[in-house]
Amino acid sequence: MKRHTLSRRSFLGLTVAGLTVLSRPYWARAARAIRARDPDLIVINGKVYTVDSQQPKAEAFAVKDGRFVAVGSTADIRALAGANTEIFDAQQMTLVPGFNDSHNHAPGNELLYEVLVGNPYDVEFVSIASIVDKLRERAAITPTDTWVEGFFYDDTKSKDSRALTVHDLDLVSKDLPVAVIHRGGHTAFYNSKAFKMAGVSKSTPDPSGGTYDRDSNGELTGRVTDNARTRIDAVGKRRQYSEEEALARDREGLAFISKQFVRFGLTSVSHESGNLRALQQLRDRGDLLHRVSYEAEGPELEAMIAGGMATGFGDEWLRLGATCEHGADGSFSERTMAMSVAYPDSKVGYRGNVTESQDVLNAWCERVHRAGIQMNCHANGDVAIDHVLTAYERALRLLPQSDARPKITHCTLIDENLVHRIKALGAVPALFTSYAYYNPDKFHFYGEELMKRCMAFRTLIDAGVPAAAGSDFDPGPFSPLMGIQGMVTRTGWNGEVWGANQRITVAEAIQVNTLNGAYATREEHAKGSITPGKLADYVMLAEDPHTIDPSKIKDIKVLRTVAGGVTRYQG
Repeated sequence: MKRHTLSRRSFLGLTVAGLTVLSRPYWARAARAIRARDPDLIVINGKVYTVDSQQPKAEAFAVKDGRFVAVGSTADIRALAGANTEIFDAQQMTLVPGFNDSHNHAPGNELLYEVLVGNPYDVEFVSIASIVDKLRERAAITPTDTWVEGFFYDDTKSKDSRALTVHDLDLVSKDLPVAVIHRGGHTAFYNSKAFKMAGVSKSTPDPSGGTYDRDSNGELTGRVTDNARTRIDAVGKRRQYSEEEALARDREGLAFISKQFVRFGLTSVSHESGNLRALQQLRDRGDLLHRVSYEAEGPELEAMIAGGMATGFGDEWLRLGATCEHGADGSFSERTMAMSVAYPDSKVGYRGNVTESQDVLNAWCERVHRAGIQMNCHANGDVAIDHVLTAYERALRLLPQSDARPKITHCTLIDENLVHRIKALGAVPALFTSYAYYNPDKFHFYGEELMKRCMAFRTLIDAGVPAAAGSDFDPGPFSPLMGIQGMVTRTGWNGEVWGANQRITVAEAIQVNTLNGAYATREEHAKGSITPGKLADYVMLAEDPHTIDPSKIKDIKVLRTVAGGVTRYQG
């Protein structure tokens, strides 16, 4: 889960009236009868992996009015061409459905405007000195008592082989509050000024669901976790923008990240909240290149409940999905997720942070379920997954609904009983995908026995659970091909193999990243496979992930990303 530190003004507090922009009748247009003859486009001579069990492989397909209308051999599809049909020869390149990320914070503003102290997209080791230098530059132009913040920090990607400390950040400024937010979003590192402004000292007790970390001498290290961040983040000033300035920044941030998504082959992304008005304006001006399932929280969620707008309201480009992830515990990558056993390296028996009581979680789930909104909770550790399942079971018992498909974001550490309950509920887990490659340096904190039950794609698929792909960007890179490589090999950037029992096949990994993502948002009948009648979203790859050396999958070049039959990216 990503904890945003930027002002809530960026969300613009949309009202029910603001949400009604999604009611335009695009579905009616898409539902018109489609004729296979005289298509707008045919693609021939390809290696087409359809992710359709009725016809898994093909050579060609035809597109009309933004939808697939025929799939088959090159000869059969070529015969459909009319006088105005565009014919594209794929020259034996690989074609798969457009990739779908079921959990992404889409932090376009951070990427465009903030101080990035780590690499958002790939593995890169940086020095603490470089972080300090970047923040000093920002501090030099920052007004009194205003925050200096760095983003995309990864504590295990340090050339110094250690994490940031309060003393490092004191070198940035002793007069301004300084924070470096871990890319996982659950921990941050602060300087002495920030602690002083918040009235936090080494004797301040930890709040429920959070910690002020201390060294062996009892002194504050600078690291603060989960709920303990609230007190510190509440002090100081942040840059202020007018409503129009904030809207423009959000709009340009979203335009930027939409370009990045299609560059990596993503055609559908579940956005964790954000500025819905900016998304709509981006779509209206033609710069929304990927499809959005908007997962609401705060004023947007309240507007949905008040206005009776349930999950599914909208169209094929921008629709209201599940709720934004509702936090039940801490982070896997930052080692704060709530587990039934102590962390192997803990000297005090630390088991992570439960961030909300069962009663509060129960009440929240019941409320959104009664409103007709798909439930979605963040749960990493087995303790938190148990709490979330308990809340879901209660809500569905109070108000039965067939095919509710409640989402479990992350669902990282499972056991046999949890899998049984997930299956019985029809819940859809959205597991980390790129972590297997990107984060092996953090798996040591858990050990092999726990990693055999983490990001358990093999176990869930074998149980008949349609696990989906959730990069959780910022926390994990969102490259679907990096995710597929890790899911297939369970081998990290450093060559270490963790939890090899959870390996899945390339075909299964592609389905997780396509059709299962569509299932998670209740859109499997509209997209997720190359099937006649579905939206013409697909990706052309320079190499076949089924036949290439599995350790090279992440490096396959995306040649073309197409959504609705229109090329959105060409490499």
